[in-house]
Amino acid sequence: MIGRIPGPGRAPGPGPHGAGRVYRAWSGTVTLIVAGVVAIVLLGDAVLRAGWGEMLLLAPWVLLAVWTVYTVMYASMIQTDAGGATVQNFLRRTRVPWGAVSDIRLHYQVVFVLHSGAQVKAFGGPVAGRPARVAPGRDAPRREPPALRELSEIREQWDAAADAGAPAAASAAPTKTWDVAAIAAFAALVAWAVIALLITGGPA
Repeated sequence: MIGRIPGPGRAPGPGPHGAGRVYRAWSGTVTLIVAGVVAIVLLGDAVLRAGWGEMLLLAPWVLLAVWTVYTVMYASMIQTDAGGATVQNFLRRTRVPWGAVSDIRLHYQVVFVLHSGAQVKAFGGPVAGRPARVAPGRDAPRREPPALRELSEIREQWDAAADAGAPAAASAAPTKTWDVAAIAAFAALVAWAVIALLITGGPA
């Protein structure tokens, strides 16, 4: 746990509900890009070798693999704005108004502590890593870890909301929703895969 970090007063960039930004692990972005490139190569090879018809029968299985990578590695994130933070863990979203927050901590991941005593843990976003190694006998300048810098930005927005008069905790209860677009995409891919199985007569 770390204490309150005084912010330098830097204004966050614009977001969908006001000032804010999205925090997501860079490894998830890289993994999704790699999965997308592999999918394009596989489907392109299927077109060249067997034609568009066979590619369309193969595509739902490849895209389901990409969807799994998206869900497991990329979807989890923290999105902040003037009204609060949206924490997405896989396909589950929790909207946390700033007025409901009593503290924001960093253990391995960011944790929003609520006035009710409950905690909302973020699987995506800033992640505490190991400190950089310095060779013996060398004095290297200490750099602020990216996770602490991003945590500081999130706390700045929380402080700014408090200064602006965020709603009291009693009227600022967190709400839970789902990533409807991702779930709809999954349903469409499953239906596509079933059609492909019916056309091909099922697995060999």
